[in-house]
Amino acid sequence: MPFYTANDGCKLYYCDEGTGIPVIALAGLTRNGADFDHVVPHLPVRLIRPDYRGRGQSDWAEPESYSIAQEAADVLALMDHLGLEKAAILGTSRGGLIAMVLAATVKERLLGVALNDIGPEIADRGLDVIKEYIGHNPAQKTYAEAAAFRDKSWTHFKNVPMQRWREEVEAHYKETPDGLVIRYDPKLRDAVLAAGAQPAPDLWPLFDALAGLPIALVRGANSDLLTAQTADEMSRRRPDMLRADVPDRGHVPFLDEPQALNVLHTWLEALK
Repeated sequence: MPFYTANDGCKLYYCDEGTGIPVIALAGLTRNGADFDHVVPHLPVRLIRPDYRGRGQSDWAEPESYSIAQEAADVLALMDHLGLEKAAILGTSRGGLIAMVLAATVKERLLGVALNDIGPEIADRGLDVIKEYIGHNPAQKTYAEAAAFRDKSWTHFKNVPMQRWREEVEAHYKETPDGLVIRYDPKLRDAVLAAGAQPAPDLWPLFDALAGLPIALVRGANSDLLTAQTADEMSRRRPDMLRADVPDRGHVPFLDEPQALNVLHTWLEALK
């Protein structure tokens, strides 16, 4: 399996498949490269999917290093490891925040950025949901129970086949005799809560740093993290931003919805 070493010695996993424009797919906060399993068959690119430190198949590290700044540095280390002078970023949730940090610090390394249900303002309701579950194993004991729970309780998602929920929980939990176990370091919770104890920074300058790059936004129409008002302001500041509001989806769209694919394919054309 392919691994590389971060600047602090942490061993990090990545998946590198396909040919064409290099696109680095950055997952959500507690998730891993499997975030993009559903969209992989639809993207004619070289898709590079790292697992952040402490997530998936990457090494766990000190909680203090579970930061956006360090994870951005890890992305640059991966690009250097692969000999990539430039790459595009497809960032889901936290991955989009990392992409904006990269735009503000090393824009010359980026070809473009696509954001999946994330922007420079994060709704309190969505943050509260994250703080509630992060670092804890789910109450459900099996994949089947967890899939059924999502199908019944995740009312911000509609028209999702049970098989899709099954694939999702298999990607993000490990089934054991004692129940389901999260596929990330539980101490990620400590890092997130510590960051939340500080005053929230103004992230609009990071979004504005995307100026000159082809950008796209995919938003779940029922998202509790990225409000329509924030997305509208993003569109106002970047009238050229490609945008899709995906119906029947919350945080986050799977990215293989027709609306999402249309925007992503148009964005990829803009990168050429």
